[in-house]
Amino acid sequence: MFSKIVRDVSTSFDMTERQKAYARAGVDVDLGNKLKRRIQSLVRKTHGPEVLGRIGGFGGLFAPNFRGMRQPVFVASVDGVGTKLKIAFAANKHDTVGADLVNHCVNDVAVLGARPLFFLDYIGTEKLESRVFSELLSGFSKACRAANCALIGGETAQMPGMYRRGEYDLAGCIVGVVDRGQIIDGSKVRIGDVVLGLPSNGLHTNGYSLARKILFQRLKLKLSSRIPGVRGTLGEELLRVHKNYQPLLVKVPRGMIHGLAHITGGGLIDNLPRILPKNCDAVIDTHSWRVPEIFNFIGRMGKVDRAEMYQVFNMGIGMVAIVRQRDVTRAKNILHAKVIGRIERGSGGTKLSF
Repeated sequence: MFSKIVRDVSTSFDMTERQKAYARAGVDVDLGNKLKRRIQSLVRKTHGPEVLGRIGGFGGLFAPNFRGMRQPVFVASVDGVGTKLKIAFAANKHDTVGADLVNHCVNDVAVLGARPLFFLDYIGTEKLESRVFSELLSGFSKACRAANCALIGGETAQMPGMYRRGEYDLAGCIVGVVDRGQIIDGSKVRIGDVVLGLPSNGLHTNGYSLARKILFQRLKLKLSSRIPGVRGTLGEELLRVHKNYQPLLVKVPRGMIHGLAHITGGGLIDNLPRILPKNCDAVIDTHSWRVPEIFNFIGRMGKVDRAEMYQVFNMGIGMVAIVRQRDVTRAKNILHAKVIGRIERGSGGTKLSF
């Protein structure tokens, strides 16, 4: 009798009705599956022979080729793009933040001398929107192809009640590889070395909470506003894609770079000490490069202390490379960099010269 009742109940409530109920609750499973099928061509463009299995499995399969490496070491990193997403929401443009996420993660493993292998994304949203999802995946795919990095999986979570309507959150995980003998960890940095700065492409993915407060809440500017000395609209400036420095870094001969720092949250002040020996300071001449006008405008109009600006924002330097004095000219030319400082005896900190 019990088995018959169970059978009768199960046949009276079919899968179609169950999915409709879930959709009414705010989670459209059918739409999610349809969109995932559509983006397969974008994802496949990032795949090489190392990627195994089909798209849409429970996990991504990657068979790395370590030929030529003596002691391969995996390098992993996970990150997001912060409140830059608020600009994407307001501009209703989403491919650039997708590329931001990939490039930020690529740079984080590149500073250790690693080349990226594969990337996975996470999208959490109130409701899945077809165009937004496609733009995000387009950004992921384009940036992964440029970085020679496979996009092998991701998770898209529809969570009604967790996010505001039209908003989402992004996170990315990257895995790279470096030969143990070629790891760049700052241990070779010496007193007398030279600090090179690679230019940024705007705010990249940091400092947006302060920038938004000053630009939009205090000054009441709009995305369509124009700032003297800044090319394009404010929205275009704030959505400039975070640079990927890895293609330049791999051109530098092995052993030439003693240390690399990705200048993200914390700016030059907090990121350089992460790679400095305890007996070294990085002394930075802030007059040695032209600070982009967007930073000058934010600091001036927001009355932000100059030292704090160099801790919140990258101030025009997105990556730092430390090299020997004798290698400066060659490294500068390869990296399109400027000399911005030197390594002196100290206690492992950053000193700014204004």
